[in-house]
Amino acid sequence: MNKARMSSFYAIVLLLLGSLAVNQTIQADPVADYFSSLDNFQASFSQSVIDSGGEQIQNSSGEVWIQRPGRFRWSYQKPYSQLIVADGKQLWTYDEDLEQATVKAIDEALSSTPAMLLSGFRPLSEVVFWAEDPGNDAYRWYRLTPKEADAAVEQVRIGFDNQGELALIEVQDDFENHTRISFSNVKRNIKLDAGLFELKLPEGTDIIGPDR
Repeated sequence: MNKARMSSFYAIVLLLLGSLAVNQTIQADPVADYFSSLDNFQASFSQSVIDSGGEQIQNSSGEVWIQRPGRFRWSYQKPYSQLIVADGKQLWTYDEDLEQATVKAIDEALSSTPAMLLSGFRPLSEVVFWAEDPGNDAYRWYRLTPKEADAAVEQVRIGFDNQGELALIEVQDDFENHTRISFSNVKRNIKLDAGLFELKLPEGTDIIGPDR
């Protein structure tokens, strides 16, 4: 998985799985209310990445499903198919074009910075600064800045629409790539099929990981 895509993946899991840390740290509405009541999340997304020179290096779209605690399915559908699936114990990445999958234990995959932000291993207050970030558009913005100097994700901004729904995430990584993720068709706290969080691989897939 490329650097820009992994940074975006980390940012999304930080926001949608880090419920306990967020609730303990953030007292301002609408953030506290939104995340304290969030059990699961489903949405379509579009993602663009602009490099440090201002050139667009990625434009992709797909769907995401998240079930607390520790389960998610991050499905890239365009321009090519790729899946990131966590089943509560293992983190899988499957590239359909390469017919290849990688697998790691979740605690190994998400144990280092910036993944520490994502998993709730440590309280959010230990690893980021958080503040409202007024903008000049229709969204209400909040900014997260990692405290770790060597964090791969330097900054995250989240935007809520006028209905109080999570609408945008912006990420700046340590290569100065800027990633923008827009959500649509958001559904919260609906019944999700448990099979979404099980990766069923085609016969013959090359699997890379411990003891493989």
